[in-house]
Amino acid sequence: MVSLPIEPELPPLRLDPYGAVRVGRSQVVLDLVVQEYLEGAEADDIARRYDTLTPADVYGAIAYYLRHREAVDAYIGGREVQAEELRRKIAAFQGPGVDRATLRARRESRQRA
Repeated sequence: MVSLPIEPELPPLRLDPYGAVRVGRSQVVLDLVVQEYLEGAEADDIARRYDTLTPADVYGAIAYYLRHREAVDAYIGGREVQAEELRRKIAAFQGPGVDRATLRARRESRQRA
């Protein structure tokens, strides 16, 4: 009889210093893998798109998501809130945007002067 090693394995996830969950040894965030999975991508396709991911890491991340869907969805929702807050801070710091027409008018007025 062949013996099959059945032992617990940790998910291929790690927390980076900024609080983002990364998959495997890559810099790919769990959010991205979950988003692609929910949009219908197969695990092998995700691994091919991000060459720093292994198929085993992608399958492990998806398995973790399926086992802990509520917690992962809450984590991703929190990251989206943080990202929106950061976008607002950046926009406030940069001030109002300038459209192309305004930039062209400024350039033309400088060229005339």
